[in-house]
Amino acid sequence: MSTGKRAGSRRGASAPRTLNKAALVLGAAITLCVVAWGYLVYAAIDFGTAARGGSSSAWWFMALACLGAMACLFVGLLLVARLLRALGITEAPEKPSSEPRPVGGKRAAR
Repeated sequence: MSTGKRAGSRRGASAPRTLNKAALVLGAAITLCVVAWGYLVYAAIDFGTAARGGSSSAWWFMALACLGAMACLFVGLLLVARLLRALGITEAPEKPSSEPRPVGGKRAAR
């Protein structure tokens, strides 16, 4: 250990890690969507089996379960994209420039 005038750590104190609440909420919502998707897929398979057995109303329930499963999977994928942005893995797309485009395009500009 040095005891000189400038002795000590060269690095400053590290910042304490904070809990990313947005990422935590998004993770819980993704989990909920995946569980709901799995249940709806299971229900659609069950309704499909009943429909093939002769129950005509089961076709409608199977169709609703399929639509619900698709919606849950779509929302879950959208939430994954938001989670990646909240964690800093991806970035928001750049805003387009506000300059108006020239009339006539490239050919008219010559």
